[in-house]
Amino acid sequence: MLAYTYIDNGKFELTEKPLPKIQGPRDAIVRVTLASICTSDLHIKRGAVPRAVKGITVGHEMVGVVEEVGGAVGNVSPGDRVCVNVETFCGECWFCRRGYVNNCTDGNGGWALGCRIDGGQAEYVRVPFADTGLVKIPDGVSDEAALFAGDVLATGYWAVRISEQEPGDCVAVIGAGPVGLCAAACARIKRPSSIIICERNAQRRAFAKRYMPEAEVVPPEDMPRLMQALPRGGADRVLECGGTAASFEAAWRSARPNACVVVAALYEQAQTLPLPDMYGKNLTVKFGGVDGCDCAEILSLIERGEIDTVPLITHTFALKDIAAGYELFESGSDGVMKVAIKP
Repeated sequence: MLAYTYIDNGKFELTEKPLPKIQGPRDAIVRVTLASICTSDLHIKRGAVPRAVKGITVGHEMVGVVEEVGGAVGNVSPGDRVCVNVETFCGECWFCRRGYVNNCTDGNGGWALGCRIDGGQAEYVRVPFADTGLVKIPDGVSDEAALFAGDVLATGYWAVRISEQEPGDCVAVIGAGPVGLCAAACARIKRPSSIIICERNAQRRAFAKRYMPEAEVVPPEDMPRLMQALPRGGADRVLECGGTAASFEAAWRSARPNACVVVAALYEQAQTLPLPDMYGKNLTVKFGGVDGCDCAEILSLIERGEIDTVPLITHTFALKDIAAGYELFESGSDGVMKVAIKP
């Protein structure tokens, strides 16, 4: 089968690999019907994910059809359309039992697919712990609508959940890329008083305004004035989705005193926490990797029409042309937001 493979830092290649096989009773084999390119894939390519294993098939955002299941898998059957969670998790360790599946202690747990084991930018993928990591896609939900439920949309949902957002809160989202827009879409469900999206790129600001007309979309230079004009001197919840030093600073500066700042971005460089400048704001700051265990609930929201991320798919490439898709995604040209890959 064709599989996009991590060869070396700076080098991915389309290669031929054997079809995956069941290796354990909790495995499933999924025929990939749609996948996508994620910024985390670029982090791997740039060598910014030390745990990534050279030679693996990349890709951790995909939907497909179950082809085969191990003997212990009872939640899905061959022929089912499924969404694949970004994280595989045992469901039994101390962390999993508390919903902290990103830190599952099993060797195949956490972010394994497309990082430590073969992922889904391929024709087929083996999914360990399929009984926890695969979720059936409702009949009325298309592959395109379900595509992000296991990763980028799950990240936005998780960020809102751990921010403890309440109805009437003012929510600031830093960064109008895919993660930021997914976070904004999830924040909208919680009935905020307002959503403010901060983005330096004019093209992305225009996209964000089309995607979420009710949000106030502004460049970074307008944020200080806007935050000072708010009743409590800043946003109640800030979701940092930019992943740069400037966006990191903008996040904590945009928060009102005693607010919650959630850092959902993945950084390629270390950041400095300026504690003397932050002293007295009494912020709660939460950060880390998504605990991707909300897929079923997210798919229900999609089915009810409360979330729609299909507009984020701006380009689609065949698997055989995936290198061109990566080139476009890395360049940020032609209004690209998310690139879907069709095997």
